[in-house]
Amino acid sequence: MTQLTKEQVKHHATLAWLAVTDDEAESYVTQLSGIVDFVKELQEADTDGVEPMTHPLQVFNVLRKDVPTDILDREEMLKSVKEHEDGQIKVPTIL
Repeated sequence: MTQLTKEQVKHHATLAWLAVTDDEAESYVTQLSGIVDFVKELQEADTDGVEPMTHPLQVFNVLRKDVPTDILDREEMLKSVKEHEDGQIKVPTIL
């Protein structure tokens, strides 16, 4: 098992602008050593024949193409508005 020292932990904490107490540094020694060991274990994994990927899940584009279409019948839509003129909806003046 890789064993980091408390001084190494404090040094890296300083580089990251983190304030750690001696007790915290002592507890991080064990945690960070475990992480370093796990990374080493991952590096030993045989990845020959495994294609690199950018995302673990297959991603699909769920958006439709931006093509203008008539989804509403204009005459039918104008029947549901309060006022309209020349095929356009009239709205109250705001300013």
